[in-house]
Amino acid sequence: MGSESVMELEFTEDLQLTEVMRLRVQSLQQRGQKRQDGERLLLPHEAVYRLDFTDQELTFSHWNVTLTGTGRLSVTGISQLWTPDLTNLMTRQLLEPTGQFWRTAGDPDDVPIKCLEADIQEFGERIAELAKVRKVMYFLFAFKEGVEKDGVKCSVVFKRSA
Repeated sequence: MGSESVMELEFTEDLQLTEVMRLRVQSLQQRGQKRQDGERLLLPHEAVYRLDFTDQELTFSHWNVTLTGTGRLSVTGISQLWTPDLTNLMTRQLLEPTGQFWRTAGDPDDVPIKCLEADIQEFGERIAELAKVRKVMYFLFAFKEGVEKDGVKCSVVFKRSA
């Protein structure tokens, strides 16, 4: 019988990809052009994050999310495997469901962050499924209602068979 070990993967911001996507928005605005049909542009309160899978035989366990202060974090998976030419992000490449995590005003700091549990369970399982065929997966993080990027820590915990 193989023993199970736990692996926690922290989401890291992909600064280069976020910047390229911001430049795309800027370029369209400067030229007065419209986005391509179905293209998903990066909004000012969004950034691109990534997970790098060192192991690909994973079973989803749980999310670890901390938010400083009040607000909402929305995590959307992207099915696209970005290539060096950085093709534009299309709406159809966004995965459902999204991970929604929030803390409302008046919540004590020791109260767990609120989330839509069925959605984050399904989302975590989809990530584990995609990890079987991917070394890297990309995500859109949206910081809303007062959540600041610096006040967010987000990771996913998986079980792996040894």
